[in-house]
Amino acid sequence: MVHYPGGGQQARVIGGRYQVIRELGRGGMGVVWRAWDGVIGRDVAIKELHLPDGVPPAERRLYEDRVLREARTAGRLKDPAVVTVHDVLAEHGVTFIVMELVEAVTLSELVAKRGPLPPEEVADIARQVLSALESAHRAGIVHRDVKPSNIMVAESRAKLTDFGIAQILDDPRLTNSGAIVGSPSFVAPERIQGADAAPASDLWSLGATLFFAVEGWMPFERQTTAATLNAVLNETPRPTRPHGSVGPVIAGLLISDPNARFTSQQARALLDSGPRPAAAVPPQPQPRKRAPWIAAVAVTAVVLFVVGLVVGRFVFAESAPAAMDPTLTYGEGGDIATYFFDSNNCSNGQLARGATLTKAQSADCSTPHDFEIYTYGYVFGSGETDVDYPGHDRLVAFGEGLCSAYFASNKIVFPGKDAALRYVALVPTERAWDQHRQAQANSNADDDDQGSQAVFCGLYTADGEQLTAKATAN
Repeated sequence: MVHYPGGGQQARVIGGRYQVIRELGRGGMGVVWRAWDGVIGRDVAIKELHLPDGVPPAERRLYEDRVLREARTAGRLKDPAVVTVHDVLAEHGVTFIVMELVEAVTLSELVAKRGPLPPEEVADIARQVLSALESAHRAGIVHRDVKPSNIMVAESRAKLTDFGIAQILDDPRLTNSGAIVGSPSFVAPERIQGADAAPASDLWSLGATLFFAVEGWMPFERQTTAATLNAVLNETPRPTRPHGSVGPVIAGLLISDPNARFTSQQARALLDSGPRPAAAVPPQPQPRKRAPWIAAVAVTAVVLFVVGLVVGRFVFAESAPAAMDPTLTYGEGGDIATYFFDSNNCSNGQLARGATLTKAQSADCSTPHDFEIYTYGYVFGSGETDVDYPGHDRLVAFGEGLCSAYFASNKIVFPGKDAALRYVALVPTERAWDQHRQAQANSNADDDDQGSQAVFCGLYTADGEQLTAKATAN
């Protein structure tokens, strides 16, 4: 029998090596124990999993096989914000997941104790959880149950736990009850409508979680499960006050259409444009009027088109940034009628009205060049092309928000960039938009007549000298 150091009394031992010390918590998916690993000599947390009610006995073997496989997959994730899985085992018909012991409170507990958290603190938590999700999504793992009680917070560290568990319990072969696995308040609308879980649904759940963190209340929680699901599908939560860069991130993550929802890269770019927790946060002036640009990567147009949020809440400034030049249109009838733009593309020539830009002018970014395309984006997502032209003003608002947020982030590494560089949003004309729409519907379309629905962001030096290296961080 294994004994806990300093102890002497026998205790329950799991797997012949993990001595249970005490219960840490319990929920619908099982019990979490604090235990001592007598082989390696360390404290661990052990989750004793329980199947949802109503699972037939014949399906329990399937459950056991899947939980072992998925949890082992989750155990291969390497990210500081992921709670590490050390071991997975089955004993006496019960499955156990042995995890890193994190001495921390959950985000739910932290908000219950302190109330709504400062936006810069929530932004830091968001960055870390995004990192965990990006690591999982690259490995083909969808969390499926991102919520405040699955985020552990200790000082400046945040960790996301329960990777792989919700994935297993959501297998339709395991239950005929029709129940949705996960907390209804944090389940993305497309999942309620029957779509498979995907990275975008994890990001929606993160948006609802961040809303809870800055506001102190669950945006979709209602008295019954049916009412909660209805709220997720049909209601738009309204923040009660500004939340800095976190506000637009929440709005972008809570977009109902997963094709238009913020990607993790877009959310990170906007978060990085805001203050860090240790930084002094200057008072935010109340805007007297809506600015012509909305710094939210995709918030302006997407929110206007998809969820109808009050855009005025997310205005960052009363006027455009000093480094931003007036937006240009490209394509037939536009400021730049002949164009070649590509992501992370460097080129020679001028981003100016009347310019002609061709593929032949492309340049190696490590050599002197006139401008750089530092990011791009789509109002409705790159896969959604059969949509009407949204209008010049809304495309301009989207483009200026996208380019401003990315330029302000640490993705642009040029020294003294605010004074040394200029940037410009490049939006398609209506003709270019429709050409792309038609080309996508016609597989035999001419390559020279493809058009585009992308918004590009270009930068160049303020003094007209060439750039001698790439300004965008890899």
